[in-house]
Amino acid sequence: MARYIDEILQPGEKLLYSTNVHWIFYLPAIGAWLVAAVLLVVARMFIQDFVVLFCLAAAAIAGLAALYLTFRAWFHRWTTETDVTNLRVVHKEGFIKRRTFEMSLDKVESVDVNQSILGRILNYGDVTIRGVGEGVEKISTIASPLAFRNFITAR
Repeated sequence: MARYIDEILQPGEKLLYSTNVHWIFYLPAIGAWLVAAVLLVVARMFIQDFVVLFCLAAAAIAGLAALYLTFRAWFHRWTTETDVTNLRVVHKEGFIKRRTFEMSLDKVESVDVNQSILGRILNYGDVTIRGVGEGVEKISTIASPLAFRNFITAR
């Protein structure tokens, strides 16, 4: 499947910067994988059948949840694109139900970056783009939000 931006580039338009949602979306899946691994280790520590069976069943449930969360995070990252071209800002989310917005760089009034402490450490955050007569668009949890902002505001 081709990238969305490659399909909509106009003649003479060049891609300047591309980013995606941050890998932090995998954090719930990582936690579930750790729970499954700990339950497997605990199951090996006991010799009573009911405790071992309980730990193995809980590990299997945690493993299935981890598999689901991993797929969901991967799919969200795969179906989300955020790009800056020399003419506009383009953001696309979704696969079947698609949400996109495009804003001409000439219409951008301000670009705000909101990062938590963890966001500062791991380099992710929310970007709010305000357009002249275009409204407000918020892009959540993108990687390298300051670099993204700089490509929008620097001309």
